Amino acid sequence: MTEQGTTSTALRESITAGLRQAVKRRFGAAADIDAVEFTSLGGSNRTVLFDLVDGTARRRLVFRQETIIPANSPFLDPARQFRVLSLLYPEGLPLPEPIFEFDDEDSLARAYVVAFVEGETVPRRLLDAPRYERARQRFCAQAGEFLGRLHALDPAPAAFLAEVPDSIDPLATTMARIDRWGGVHPALELAARWLERHRPTSTRRCLLHGDFRTGNMLLDEEGMRAVLDWECAHLGAPAEDLGWLCLRSFRFGHVDRPVGGFGPREPFYAAYASASGHPVDPEEVRWWEIFGFIRWAHYNVMQAYGHQTGARRSAAFAACGRNIALIEYELLMTLAGHYH
Repeated sequence: MTEQGTTSTALRESITAGLRQAVKRRFGAAADIDAVEFTSLGGSNRTVLFDLVDGTARRRLVFRQETIIPANSPFLDPARQFRVLSLLYPEGLPLPEPIFEFDDEDSLARAYVVAFVEGETVPRRLLDAPRYERARQRFCAQAGEFLGRLHALDPAPAAFLAEVPDSIDPLATTMARIDRWGGVHPALELAARWLERHRPTSTRRCLLHGDFRTGNMLLDEEGMRAVLDWECAHLGAPAEDLGWLCLRSFRFGHVDRPVGGFGPREPFYAAYASASGHPVDPEEVRWWEIFGFIRWAHYNVMQAYGHQTGARRSAAFAACGRNIALIEYELLMTLAGHYH
């Protein structure tokens, strides 16, 4: 066995033992785990599927653990992610049920467990495979309804997110993060100046998902099953979530379908207005789309930096360096009015 294989085996055994210990602490000595499946060991987050077995009862669960904490991280720590899930799940929104989070008495840290939800996340399959045709037809309305219901909630219980930098001034925060990673990005500077001069006047604030886009939600043949990945949740203008979903970068080649590559804006906006009680201002959404390019570029700058410095080397992170140029080009074309 190779050294890498030995390390992976030891890591799997350690995680399995830690999961078993955590389950027994919370569900009793008779409880156990089974059918453990490691879907990812690398990257910045670890995902492990397993069955909780308690007597004759069996339930599929998901273990999520933050493994790498980059400097200047824009992401919520697992404890606050779990708190967001616990706040929203009783509202009946489609998201995984939070089961428990890990604490200092567990051998595993910075992690939590949620219920498993069956579905597909891979954008290319969702946008192209014949089996998801009905889901594609329903997506725009379902996405609008989800965001409308989320944004209609009283944001007061989520006040613990007020200190998150993105809740204060996302534009200034994102540009400061880019500066800390280094490099020269004149296209992003140009867009930032435009955004500063054209800031929306809307003052409405709500709880945002922060990363609501194709790839961060589970769908089946009938449509949306669950919204995942709440590590970017914060407080802010509702149009931020709408603009992020419509960003050209997340259409995966289907540029004529602005809502995540699924379809047109009209049913998306209409469903949002119906669920939230607030009409959509297309110009405000456009402002947040332009901001979205800067934010998406920042994530790629961060990942490329990790690869270049050797902190988190991978082919995917290396490709982020190339992605920055594409994002800048689409940003400039959108700013000039050539892309919509």
